[in-house]
Amino acid sequence: MKVIVGQGSCGIAAGANKVFGEFEKLINEKQLNVSLEKTGCIGTCYLEPMVDIVDDMGKKTTYVSINPEQVIELVEKHLEGNTLVSDYMISDEDSDILGKQKRIALRNCGVINPESIDEYIEAGGYEATKKVLTQMSQAEVIDEMKISGLRGRGGAGFPTWFKWDAANKSPGDEKYMICNADEGDPGAFMDRSVLEGDPHSVLEGMIIGGYAIGAKEGILYVRAEYPLAIIRLEKAIEQAKDKGFLGNNILGTNFNFDMRIKAGAGAFVCGEETALIASLEGERGMPRLKPPFPAQKGYWQKPSNINNVETFGNITWIINNGGAAYAAMGTEKSKGTKVFALTGKIKKGGLVEIPMGLTLREVIYDIGGGIKDEKAFKAVQMGGPSGGCIPAELIDTTVDYESLTKTGAIMGSGGMVVMDETTCMVDMARYFLDFTRKESCGKCNYCRIGTKRMLEILERITEGQGKEGDIELLEELATKIKDGSMCALGQTAPNPVLTTLKYFRNEYEDHIYNKKCTAKSCKSLLTFTIDETTCTGCTLCARKCPVNAITGEVKKLHKIDQELCIKCGKCESSCKFKAILID
Repeated sequence: MKVIVGQGSCGIAAGANKVFGEFEKLINEKQLNVSLEKTGCIGTCYLEPMVDIVDDMGKKTTYVSINPEQVIELVEKHLEGNTLVSDYMISDEDSDILGKQKRIALRNCGVINPESIDEYIEAGGYEATKKVLTQMSQAEVIDEMKISGLRGRGGAGFPTWFKWDAANKSPGDEKYMICNADEGDPGAFMDRSVLEGDPHSVLEGMIIGGYAIGAKEGILYVRAEYPLAIIRLEKAIEQAKDKGFLGNNILGTNFNFDMRIKAGAGAFVCGEETALIASLEGERGMPRLKPPFPAQKGYWQKPSNINNVETFGNITWIINNGGAAYAAMGTEKSKGTKVFALTGKIKKGGLVEIPMGLTLREVIYDIGGGIKDEKAFKAVQMGGPSGGCIPAELIDTTVDYESLTKTGAIMGSGGMVVMDETTCMVDMARYFLDFTRKESCGKCNYCRIGTKRMLEILERITEGQGKEGDIELLEELATKIKDGSMCALGQTAPNPVLTTLKYFRNEYEDHIYNKKCTAKSCKSLLTFTIDETTCTGCTLCARKCPVNAITGEVKKLHKIDQELCIKCGKCESSCKFKAILID
């Protein structure tokens, strides 16, 4: 019998290490013939910590939201008594979520032990490497990528084969295959989960890519905030070297390829490939003008290719199954699958991998379970700070590069932040612009200063100090920042503002002219009063008020001094009779 505990970052944050430790202690104490293993995140992060118990016949039982106390019961009843504990088992509804997906990049995540190369090999790992090195030419590998229609999953959606072909045709004996694992979008954790759950698939994708372009070295640029991913990548690299998949004369061929990790400082701008290269070279991460492109002059001015984690995660599947099989999924121009991080006001947050062409409605409601607390769906932010908001009336938009771009948003790396009726769209735009303003490298005047001026206007508006002309000024600044910035950070920074102005202009106008926040989110624009028909005079609100703004006698109507009120909301959250009104 085997016990597998999910130990991705999400599982560990939920207490998986303690669950693992309790299993380990009890199995040793009771001297049970049970092996204990770990795995990565399978995607249903809201159910962590998750535990799989696999019997000798291979039948798997999944338990969810497990704590150390429940481990005792699982050991006694399931491991010793061979009796299922139904109270902790995954529901059919939650189990169906995985069945509604098509998992390629995530195929091994939450299934195999990410720290075991043997389990990866048993799952078909490194077969693609053997096929490529012994049966295919560089041109044939690139052609298979072309047939597949795979586009870069880092955000731009550029054809993978074209980048590989350009690097392949660039003259020079010294070339580099680089993995961009500097995932920086707020609410995005796709790359982290793949690196933690299936590191060998990324290494193998890089080996194949390195062969295709003629590179001898691969570099994984991973942000330092991903310590578990780095640890598992380091182990994977050592294991691959020991098995002969990295190093000289791989698999008895004349192909030499090695790999190393560079821990980045976590600058969002280093997601841009030329800024990433500058960081690799020990310089400050700042973009440079293109051309020349990295395929001609990249790392140390040598031909280089950069793809992100998810892109590399698709490569081995394409080689093993054929480019045509991959192209059979998705839409005419957006082939294959895409991984999304579902976050925000969603019932079932986590990772999902879907064929291109599904609608946002299907992703949010059929897979994500809909909106928390049955509130109304308002919008979804796609593409992170570089993307835009898609409103409720466009929820049937298909998930593909072209359709999302038409709305004003972008696919991006795959962040999908769901918002409900309580989300203020002006404040949401302020949040994302605050992020990009802080992450600007400062090289371009429009990006450095323009985003700051836009942020100042948005802050004034959310604080009730908006004035006539602010909307027009925001639009003017946005246009100039997009036109005057060198890299994609500045060129896309105004997108959250422009899309919210496009679809939620009334909220901006309410903030500026009526001094009201319709979502009742911006504290400076709220007024707290007490309903005389429901107030019982219990005094609880007065006792909870930190500034003594509420007065009144016991069992008599209380009142709020508006000049003293700091709009903290403690009175509303503490009132058992719903007598606090917010306007």
